[in-house]
Amino acid sequence: MPNRRAVFFISDRTGITAEALGNSLLTQFDGIDFKRTTIPFVDSPEAADRALAQIADAATTDGRRPIVISSIVDEALSLRVRQSNALVLDFFQIFIAPLEQEFGFKSSHAAGRSHGLRNSQEYFSRIEAINFTLAHDDGQSTKELHRAEVILVGVSRCGKTPTSLYLGLQCGIRCANFPLTPDDFGRGALPDSLLPYREKLFGLTIAPDRLRAIRQERRPDSQYASAEQCKSEVAAAERLMEAAAVPMLNTSTKSIEELATTILLQRRLDRHIF
Repeated sequence: MPNRRAVFFISDRTGITAEALGNSLLTQFDGIDFKRTTIPFVDSPEAADRALAQIADAATTDGRRPIVISSIVDEALSLRVRQSNALVLDFFQIFIAPLEQEFGFKSSHAAGRSHGLRNSQEYFSRIEAINFTLAHDDGQSTKELHRAEVILVGVSRCGKTPTSLYLGLQCGIRCANFPLTPDDFGRGALPDSLLPYREKLFGLTIAPDRLRAIRQERRPDSQYASAEQCKSEVAAAERLMEAAAVPMLNTSTKSIEELATTILLQRRLDRHIF
Protein backbone atom coordinates (compact mmCIF):
# COMPACT_ATOMS: atom_id res chain seq x y z
CA MET A 1 0.00 0.00 0.00
CA PRO A 2 1.76 3.20 -1.17
CA ASN A 3 0.40 5.43 1.62
CA ARG A 4 0.95 2.98 4.46
CA ARG A 5 3.88 3.50 6.85
CA ALA A 6 4.94 1.45 9.85
CA VAL A 7 5.53 3.52 12.97
CA PHE A 8 7.18 2.19 16.11
CA PHE A 9 6.96 3.92 19.49
CA ILE A 10 9.90 2.61 21.53
CA SER A 11 10.60 3.31 25.17
CA ASP A 12 12.53 1.96 28.13
CA ARG A 13 9.38 2.53 30.19
CA THR A 14 5.69 2.39 29.25
CA GLY A 15 5.90 4.19 25.91
CA ILE A 16 3.19 6.70 26.84
CA THR A 17 5.45 9.71 26.29
CA ALA A 18 6.64 8.45 22.90
CA GLU A 19 3.05 7.71 21.85
CA ALA A 20 1.72 11.10 22.96
CA LEU A 21 4.46 13.15 21.35
CA GLY A 22 4.69 10.95 18.27
CA ASN A 23 0.97 10.90 17.58
CA SER A 24 0.90 14.70 17.87
CA LEU A 25 3.42 14.82 15.03
CA LEU A 26 1.68 12.19 12.90
CA THR A 27 -1.65 14.00 13.00
CA GLN A 28 -0.09 16.70 10.84
CA PHE A 29 0.16 14.29 7.89
CA ASP A 30 -3.15 13.48 6.20
CA GLY A 31 -3.55 10.69 3.69
CA ILE A 32 -1.10 8.26 5.27
CA ASP A 33 -2.28 5.04 6.86
CA PHE A 34 0.03 4.66 9.85
CA LYS A 35 0.44 1.17 11.25
CA ARG A 36 1.38 1.93 14.86
CA THR A 37 3.25 -0.45 17.15
CA THR A 38 4.35 0.34 20.71
CA ILE A 39 7.33 -1.51 22.14
CA PRO A 40 7.71 -0.69 25.85
CA PHE A 41 10.42 -1.67 28.34
CA VAL A 42 13.33 -1.67 25.90
CA ASP A 43 15.74 -1.54 28.81
CA SER A 44 18.39 -4.11 27.86
CA PRO A 45 20.48 -5.01 24.80
CA GLU A 46 18.34 -8.11 24.33
CA ALA A 47 15.12 -6.09 24.35
CA ALA A 48 16.67 -3.61 21.93
CA ASP A 49 17.66 -6.43 19.56
CA ARG A 50 14.10 -7.80 19.62
CA ALA A 51 12.80 -4.33 18.76
CA LEU A 52 15.32 -3.99 15.94
CA ALA A 53 14.18 -7.34 14.53
CA GLN A 54 10.57 -6.09 14.42
CA ILE A 55 11.67 -2.90 12.69
CA ALA A 56 13.71 -4.85 10.15
CA ASP A 57 10.76 -7.16 9.43
CA ALA A 58 8.50 -4.17 8.82
CA ALA A 59 11.05 -2.61 6.47
CA THR A 60 11.28 -5.84 4.47
CA THR A 61 7.52 -6.37 4.34
CA ASP A 62 6.65 -2.79 3.40
CA GLY A 63 9.58 -2.13 1.12
CA ARG A 64 10.29 1.18 2.83
CA ARG A 65 11.91 2.13 6.09
CA PRO A 66 9.65 2.49 9.14
CA ILE A 67 9.41 5.54 11.37
CA VAL A 68 10.77 5.01 14.88
CA ILE A 69 9.86 7.42 17.66
CA SER A 70 12.02 6.74 20.68
CA SER A 71 12.07 7.99 24.25
CA ILE A 72 14.88 5.68 25.44
CA VAL A 73 17.09 7.45 27.96
CA ASP A 74 20.07 5.07 28.08
CA GLU A 75 22.65 6.39 25.60
CA ALA A 76 23.98 2.98 24.56
CA LEU A 77 20.51 1.53 23.92
CA SER A 78 19.44 4.71 22.16
CA LEU A 79 22.48 4.48 19.85
CA ARG A 80 21.64 0.84 19.13
CA VAL A 81 18.11 1.80 18.05
CA ARG A 82 19.37 4.71 15.93
CA GLN A 83 21.40 2.25 13.87
CA SER A 84 18.26 0.50 12.64
CA ASN A 85 17.01 0.68 9.06
CA ALA A 86 14.47 3.39 9.94
CA LEU A 87 13.94 7.11 10.31
CA VAL A 88 14.58 7.41 14.04
CA LEU A 89 13.29 10.42 15.94
CA ASP A 90 14.96 10.29 19.33
CA PHE A 91 13.27 12.75 21.65
CA PHE A 92 16.12 12.75 24.14
CA GLN A 93 18.68 13.46 21.43
CA ILE A 94 16.49 16.21 19.99
CA PHE A 95 15.62 17.96 23.26
CA ILE A 96 17.96 16.89 26.08
CA ALA A 97 21.25 17.62 24.29
CA PRO A 98 20.38 21.29 23.57
CA LEU A 99 19.17 21.70 27.16
CA GLU A 100 22.41 20.22 28.51
CA GLN A 101 24.35 22.70 26.40
CA GLU A 102 22.19 25.58 27.60
CA PHE A 103 22.42 24.63 31.29
CA GLY A 104 26.10 23.73 31.14
CA PHE A 105 25.84 20.27 32.72
CA LYS A 106 24.66 16.77 31.89
CA SER A 107 21.13 15.59 32.65
CA SER A 108 20.49 12.73 35.08
CA HIS A 109 19.52 10.36 32.23
CA ALA A 110 17.17 8.59 34.62
CA ALA A 111 14.50 6.48 32.94
CA GLY A 112 10.90 7.02 33.90
CA ARG A 113 11.27 10.56 35.23
CA SER A 114 8.48 11.88 32.98
CA HIS A 115 5.98 9.58 34.66
CA GLY A 116 7.30 9.88 38.19
CA LEU A 117 5.13 11.82 40.58
CA ARG A 118 6.97 14.87 41.77
CA ASN A 119 5.74 14.60 45.32
CA SER A 120 3.10 12.97 47.44
CA GLN A 121 0.84 16.03 47.22
CA GLU A 122 0.61 15.62 43.45
CA TYR A 123 -0.23 11.94 43.84
CA PHE A 124 -3.04 12.63 46.33
CA SER A 125 -4.37 15.47 44.16
CA ARG A 126 -4.79 13.04 41.29
CA ILE A 127 -6.48 10.35 43.40
CA GLU A 128 -8.78 12.84 45.12
CA ALA A 129 -9.78 14.42 41.80
CA ILE A 130 -10.58 11.07 40.19
CA ASN A 131 -12.61 9.90 43.19
CA PHE A 132 -14.52 13.18 43.27
CA THR A 133 -15.22 13.06 39.54
CA LEU A 134 -16.47 9.46 39.64
CA ALA A 135 -18.72 10.23 42.63
CA HIS A 136 -20.20 13.25 40.82
CA ASP A 137 -20.53 11.80 37.34
CA ASP A 138 -23.79 12.36 35.46
CA GLY A 139 -25.48 14.00 38.45
CA GLN A 140 -25.09 10.92 40.67
CA SER A 141 -24.50 13.04 43.74
CA THR A 142 -25.01 16.66 44.72
CA LYS A 143 -23.08 16.28 47.96
CA GLU A 144 -19.99 18.42 48.30
CA LEU A 145 -20.61 20.26 45.03
CA HIS A 146 -19.08 23.24 46.79
CA ARG A 147 -15.74 21.43 46.49
CA ALA A 148 -16.00 21.15 42.71
CA GLU A 149 -13.64 23.39 40.77
CA VAL A 150 -15.82 23.18 37.68
CA ILE A 151 -19.22 21.63 36.91
CA LEU A 152 -19.91 20.59 33.33
CA VAL A 153 -23.49 20.70 32.07
CA GLY A 154 -25.06 19.62 28.79
CA VAL A 155 -27.36 17.08 27.17
CA SER A 156 -26.77 13.36 27.57
CA ARG A 157 -23.83 12.00 25.52
CA CYS A 158 -22.31 15.37 24.60
CA GLY A 159 -18.91 14.49 26.11
CA LYS A 160 -19.26 15.50 29.76
CA THR A 161 -17.96 12.28 31.31
CA PRO A 162 -14.76 11.79 29.26
CA THR A 163 -13.89 15.47 29.65
CA SER A 164 -14.47 15.30 33.40
CA LEU A 165 -12.31 12.20 33.75
CA TYR A 166 -9.52 13.76 31.69
CA LEU A 167 -9.56 16.87 33.89
CA GLY A 168 -9.33 14.67 36.98
CA LEU A 169 -6.72 12.23 35.72
CA GLN A 170 -4.43 14.56 33.80
CA CYS A 171 -4.92 17.87 35.59
CA GLY A 172 -5.99 16.94 39.14
CA ILE A 173 -9.15 19.06 38.77
CA ARG A 174 -12.21 18.16 40.85
CA CYS A 175 -14.87 18.15 38.15
CA ALA A 176 -18.55 17.26 38.50
CA ASN A 177 -20.91 16.87 35.57
CA PHE A 178 -24.66 17.18 35.34
CA PRO A 179 -27.07 16.26 32.53
CA LEU A 180 -29.63 18.75 31.28
CA THR A 181 -32.90 16.88 30.69
CA PRO A 182 -36.31 17.53 29.09
CA ASP A 183 -37.62 18.26 32.61
CA ASP A 184 -35.16 21.16 32.89
CA PHE A 185 -36.14 22.40 29.43
CA GLY A 186 -39.83 22.25 30.38
CA ARG A 187 -39.18 24.36 33.48
CA GLY A 188 -36.88 26.67 31.56
CA ALA A 189 -34.35 26.63 34.38
CA LEU A 190 -31.19 24.91 35.52
CA PRO A 191 -31.53 22.13 38.11
CA ASP A 192 -32.07 23.67 41.55
CA SER A 193 -29.03 21.89 42.96
CA LEU A 194 -26.78 23.80 40.57
CA LEU A 195 -28.11 27.29 41.21
CA PRO A 196 -25.75 28.05 44.12
CA TYR A 197 -22.76 27.22 41.90
CA ARG A 198 -23.39 29.27 38.75
CA GLU A 199 -19.87 30.64 38.75
CA LYS A 200 -18.51 27.08 38.48
CA LEU A 201 -20.72 25.97 35.58
CA PHE A 202 -19.38 25.31 32.11
CA GLY A 203 -21.61 24.14 29.28
CA LEU A 204 -20.86 21.57 26.60
CA THR A 205 -22.96 21.48 23.45
CA ILE A 206 -22.77 19.39 20.28
CA ALA A 207 -24.03 19.31 16.69
CA PRO A 208 -27.38 17.43 16.59
CA ASP A 209 -26.23 15.06 13.83
CA ARG A 210 -23.11 14.16 15.80
CA LEU A 211 -25.22 13.60 18.93
CA ARG A 212 -27.58 11.38 16.96
CA ALA A 213 -24.70 9.23 15.73
CA ILE A 214 -23.40 8.77 19.29
CA ARG A 215 -26.83 7.98 20.74
CA GLN A 216 -27.60 5.62 17.86
CA GLU A 217 -24.68 3.45 18.96
CA ARG A 218 -26.00 3.36 22.50
CA ARG A 219 -29.73 2.92 21.78
CA PRO A 220 -30.27 2.14 18.09
CA ASP A 221 -33.49 3.41 16.48
CA SER A 222 -34.88 4.78 19.76
CA GLN A 223 -36.68 8.04 20.39
CA TYR A 224 -33.64 9.02 22.46
CA ALA A 225 -31.47 8.75 19.33
CA SER A 226 -33.92 10.26 16.84
CA ALA A 227 -32.91 13.27 14.78
CA GLU A 228 -35.89 15.26 16.11
CA GLN A 229 -35.07 14.52 19.75
CA CYS A 230 -31.40 15.37 19.37
CA LYS A 231 -32.11 18.63 17.55
CA SER A 232 -34.73 19.63 20.10
CA GLU A 233 -32.58 18.86 23.14
CA VAL A 234 -29.50 20.64 21.81
CA ALA A 235 -31.49 23.78 20.95
CA ALA A 236 -33.24 23.79 24.33
CA ALA A 237 -30.00 23.22 26.24
CA GLU A 238 -28.26 26.05 24.42
CA ARG A 239 -31.15 28.42 25.13
CA LEU A 240 -31.08 27.44 28.79
CA MET A 241 -27.32 27.95 29.14
CA GLU A 242 -27.40 31.26 27.27
CA ALA A 243 -30.20 32.52 29.53
CA ALA A 244 -28.18 31.54 32.60
CA ALA A 245 -24.99 33.11 31.16
CA VAL A 246 -23.16 29.77 31.28
CA PRO A 247 -20.13 29.74 28.92
CA MET A 248 -20.40 27.05 26.24
CA LEU A 249 -18.08 24.97 24.11
CA ASN A 250 -19.04 22.80 21.14
CA THR A 251 -17.56 19.31 21.44
CA SER A 252 -18.39 18.09 17.91
CA THR A 253 -14.93 18.43 16.37
CA LYS A 254 -12.70 18.98 19.40
CA SER A 255 -10.48 16.44 21.14
CA ILE A 256 -10.74 15.82 24.88
CA GLU A 257 -7.38 17.55 25.30
CA GLU A 258 -8.62 20.67 23.51
CA LEU A 259 -11.83 20.75 25.55
CA ALA A 260 -9.99 20.38 28.84
CA THR A 261 -7.40 23.03 27.98
CA THR A 262 -10.09 25.51 26.93
CA ILE A 263 -12.07 24.91 30.11
CA LEU A 264 -8.97 25.47 32.25
CA LEU A 265 -8.21 28.67 30.39
CA GLN A 266 -11.72 30.13 30.40
CA ARG A 267 -12.38 29.18 34.02
CA ARG A 268 -8.89 30.31 35.03
CA LEU A 269 -8.16 27.04 36.76
CA ASP A 270 -4.63 25.95 37.63
CA ARG A 271 -3.49 22.42 36.88
CA HIS A 272 -2.48 20.50 40.02
CA ILE A 273 -0.54 17.87 38.03
CA PHE A 274 2.21 18.51 35.47
